Order: sequence, then structure tokens, then C-alpha cells
Amino acid sequence: MHPLNLPAYDFTIREIDGKEMIFDPVRQKYVRLTPEEWVRQHFVQYLVQEQGVPQALVAVEMGFTYQRMQRRADVVVYDRQGQPLMMVECKAPDVAVRQEAFDQVARYNKVVQARYLVVTNGLVHYCCMLDHAQHTYRFLDELPVYEDL
Repeated sequence: MHPLNLPAYDFTIREIDGKEMIFDPVRQKYVRLTPEEWVRQHFVQYLVQEQGVPQALVAVEMGFTYQRMQRRADVVVYDRQGQPLMMVECKAPDVAVRQEAFDQVARYNKVVQARYLVVTNGLVHYCCMLDHAQHTYRFLDELPVYEDL
């Protein structure tokens, strides 16, 4: 898999029915190892191991309804009261992070209502903090640790 701009982590990878699979510790199951999944698994481990996010407060591919259609958020981090705090949109490393990715995560956030939005392709990472009351946002230079979110 493509090297990423994230720390290296030990993953359990195996072939199942002729397909390369990676064990997702959040979902507690093997999932197909695609380039996007490679980014998702690295970013989740970054959140947990480097940023102090409790793994129990992370949801991967969380389902929700947006405009009467089922959608999934790549990663949602919750606060200790169970409210969405951060939503992360992951792209494959060969997919440039463009405005469309931010538009997608912003549309989904109309439902989720997270305070932080992150878009990453594993090579570049963008994080913005929203002020829902003022209808404003600002991009951050770095992702805050969990206790500062």
C-alpha cells in the first residue's frame, strides 16, 4: 500500500477468499483493504494513539439519512456525552483533496452536526472548526488533541 503522511501502525492483514483484508479494531471485523480503507485505518489509529481519542468514542462508516438517502460518514468522533464532535472524510492517496470533498462533508454535517470537519487522503489533512451559532468556520493549522476539542 501507498506510504502515508501518518505514523506507521501495526495492522493485521490477511487474504480471505482471495481478497486482501484488514482487521478494523473499531468495527471488530475484517474489511476489504482498499486504498481508502488504508487511509481510514491509519487515520483512526492516529486519532486514538496520537490524539488521545478513546476508541470507544469512534464510529467507522456510521450510517445516517441525508435527503431521504442512506449515507455513511467515514469516521465520527463523539464527545463523552455521546454527541458528534468530529467528522472525517477519507479519500484514497491518489485522490486530490478538493473542494468537492469539503462540500460533501459539509452537506453530511447538516445531519451529523459535528464541530470539527476533517478531510484527508493520508498525505494531506485539513481540519476546520465550525461555529454553528455564528455560521462561520476556520481552518486549523493542526488537529487538536481530544481533550482540547
